[in-house]
Amino acid sequence: MPAKTFSEVINDNKPVLVDFSAEWCGPCKMMAPILKQLKESVGDAATIIKVDVDKNAAVAESYKISGVPTLILFKNGKILWRQSGVVPANQLKSIIEQYKE
Repeated sequence: MPAKTFSEVINDNKPVLVDFSAEWCGPCKMMAPILKQLKESVGDAATIIKVDVDKNAAVAESYKISGVPTLILFKNGKILWRQSGVVPANQLKSIIEQYKE
């Protein structure tokens, strides 16, 4: 099965949390274990993907990502929530749960 494009992934009818990050970003490295914990707690209720802004500049630019990490929650291609900086797993889980139905 071919890999889905970014727009195919964010157009899903379940929440998709996108972590816009960069290799050189210290706070981005702090998000990795938080997102792992989040994935364990939400399971298949949401998709969680990481986008490297340096390798995917066009995508980052299209969403006006100026600082990393920036987290954006999509559903059916629409932005439901966005925040820059490190966000705790429990806060992300409650945000996802608001939109999973």
